[in-house]
Amino acid sequence: MRLKTSKAYAIKLSLRDFWDFRDPLLARSYLKKWYFWATHSRLPSVIDKAKTLKNHWNGILNYINTRIDNGVLEGINSLIQAAKNSARGFRSTKNFIITIYLRLGKLHFNLPT
Repeated sequence: MRLKTSKAYAIKLSLRDFWDFRDPLLARSYLKKWYFWATHSRLPSVIDKAKTLKNHWNGILNYINTRIDNGVLEGINSLIQAAKNSARGFRSTKNFIITIYLRLGKLHFNLPT
């Protein structure tokens, strides 16, 4: 039992090293080797996680290129959900979209004061 746990932990730790890569080609090569190792580990939970990573392969490699994650998107989504909750329903989708633009659009109306 300890051998399987140690093997799974070693695979997990080796994936952590992937995020330090800056060169996309080296990162792609490393991820391919890691995926092969994980899928041939004969550990069902590790194989399942490796297949999940394979489903998001392009997005993971795009992170290496851009270093942009989805934190900003999650923040915007949170603000939209707050607008939705504060209104307690809209008569139409158009009104909801207008409210989102007003709250999040950083619009400058330059109105005389």
